[in-house]
Amino acid sequence: MCGRFTITHPNEALAALFDAVPGNDLPMTPNFNVCPTNTVAVVTSDGGVRRLRAMRWGFIPSWYKAPNDGPLIINARSDTVATKPAFKAAIRERRCIVPASGFYEWSEGENKARLPWYFTRADGLPMALAGVWQRWGDMDTVAIVSTEAGPGMGAIHHREPVILEREDWPLWLGEAGHGAAVLMKATAEGVMTKPYRVGVEVNSNRAFGAQLIEPVAA
Repeated sequence: MCGRFTITHPNEALAALFDAVPGNDLPMTPNFNVCPTNTVAVVTSDGGVRRLRAMRWGFIPSWYKAPNDGPLIINARSDTVATKPAFKAAIRERRCIVPASGFYEWSEGENKARLPWYFTRADGLPMALAGVWQRWGDMDTVAIVSTEAGPGMGAIHHREPVILEREDWPLWLGEAGHGAAVLMKATAEGVMTKPYRVGVEVNSNRAFGAQLIEPVAA
């Protein structure tokens, strides 16, 4: 599951990291509370040319008559992405990477309180989250692929976003032939830092600012 994330790396740095041509309509950074329906920067590859493009986080299937014609789709499950009608074509033809500096996940506290935790890569680099995208009208929309949680998630949540390593980017983006399904797996132990609790302020989609990722006592 991935329902909120951060992007603190500049767009220029992301373009350089992914060797991508940046668009001129990319969202401003930093953003410490990227929420569903926000515009996000996404890496795609067309004929081997990578582009950093702006997309709406919230995949809109082709048959929707309006963006709110059905459920808001922000994640695609790795175990059903190849068979669900919404994603069948996208997983074959329109895979992408969603750069993120970190992401939030929630555990349940007393009285079902939602307790947020923050995850980042141990090496400090941006995460390359696996995604699928869809053109709807004149808008490009994206969903993040999730899988069963690995050891890095601990007991916080049973699912996590698929995080791609640099050597796997060409395969996921369709530049290195077929077989990308093998990449939809949990992150290896040690790739992510140990998560830490952050304040419940981030539970609001209206919250913003660097204080959102400051640790608090667990």
